[in-house]
Amino acid sequence: MSETEQMLTLEKFEEATEVVGKVTLETKLVYSDYFSAQTGNKVYLKPENMQFTGAYKVRGAYYKMSTLTPEERSRGLITASAGNHAQGVAYAAKCYGAKATIVMPTTTPLMKVNRTKSYGAEVVLYGDVYDEACAKAYELADEHGYTFIHPFDDLTVATGQGTIAMEIVKELPLVDYILVPIGGGGLATGVSTLAKLLNPKIKVIGVEPAGANCMQESLKNGKVTTLPLVNTIADGTAVKTPGSKLFPYIQQNLDDIITVEDEELVVAFLDMVENHKMIVENSGLLSVAALKHLNVKDKKIVSILSGGNMDVITMSSVVQQGLIFRDRIFTVSVLLPDKPGELHRVSGIIAQESGNVIKLEHNQFVSINRNAAVELRITMEAFGTEHKNRIMETLEKEGYKPRVVRTNI
Repeated sequence: MSETEQMLTLEKFEEATEVVGKVTLETKLVYSDYFSAQTGNKVYLKPENMQFTGAYKVRGAYYKMSTLTPEERSRGLITASAGNHAQGVAYAAKCYGAKATIVMPTTTPLMKVNRTKSYGAEVVLYGDVYDEACAKAYELADEHGYTFIHPFDDLTVATGQGTIAMEIVKELPLVDYILVPIGGGGLATGVSTLAKLLNPKIKVIGVEPAGANCMQESLKNGKVTTLPLVNTIADGTAVKTPGSKLFPYIQQNLDDIITVEDEELVVAFLDMVENHKMIVENSGLLSVAALKHLNVKDKKIVSILSGGNMDVITMSSVVQQGLIFRDRIFTVSVLLPDKPGELHRVSGIIAQESGNVIKLEHNQFVSINRNAAVELRITMEAFGTEHKNRIMETLEKEGYKPRVVRTNI
């Protein structure tokens, strides 16, 4: 290993653990009866979404800040972030009395922008994705002489993030698997490197969105690879290029990478809300959605919930889509004669099967002959797929020939 790679040592991780302990909240493991039953394993959640800044990023930011000289801090700090690192740097800068400028993509959720500003940082919105915001941050750093703090491609920052592994192993010494979300790779580098130092038998699995799998492609190609574009609802991990300084650590210490589709994150959000009463952002849900892809049984697994900073509008959209994916809300189209009493008859059938109608659309122009058929689109709530199928079967028996169509709430 090169000289720079010697920086992530057990001694440095121990030092970082002591330093970040001054500003982090204790996020004890939460045993999940639900996910354990679903997977046949013993599943624990590491709720970094409960940190003061809403994410694990405060660890790396604060540890990095502690290693800077007074002169470096006095010049002002700058970074680029989709939100969580932004809040971490802003909070750490506030603790040290330093000025912070944060460049965030224009697509960053409003809540993350406002929270970052609340810690006293100046926010500059630029670019559609993190990579464009990062280029702008480097430009401003050169222009004003700011000290740049990279959100992931920095060994000191990665060391701070890795303190999560110290806490996991301390609380669950016999952990078999740790699932960790990957954006640029800072969290995965810190966690996997320290986990292997503490116990080489621990398997550390990285999880990426299928639409932003830059680390998976890089490992496949044996070199840091830039994706042409990223497309995912997991904004915190929407990164085109992983960290080049981190890549050797990932190659050496990460056991595998799992990718998950956005639809799986939507369902995982509902699972977390309903079974654990916790709000976890899409990137933080990667390690939860990946559980069903892990083909093991009777293992102790920790899923790191990396953050919980999700704005209400996004939350509302995810809940609605999750209910649709779970067949808790669906829309059915039926054709019926345009005469009095038909709507009452259809609604009676649905009520008989305990379906709850939430929207009706009546289209009289679906056929030239209105007396023969008009279309009725019924959006309703159900208890799940089995209940939905029962309602459909009853409508079929009554001669309505129901057809499931796209639901637009």
